Amino acid sequence: MLYVLVGILALAVGIALGFFIARKYMMSYLKKNPPINEQMLKMMMMQMGMKPSQKKINQMMNAMNKQTGK
Repeated sequence: MLYVLVGILALAVGIALGFFIARKYMMSYLKKNPPINEQMLKMMMMQMGMKPSQKKINQMMNAMNKQTGK
């Protein structure tokens, strides 16, 4: 009986610890590699030789947000 209780307790602690470690890792990852914003999209379009208009940037941002499910 004691072994089962210790096992369940260890599992609960492991899940909680894993959650907080994964959360901290994702926060630092997103800080180092931010998601694409309008300015980045504009720079990419200019590098590809396109003349970005605000309408085109908005269309691409909406398409990307729709694709990611935001």
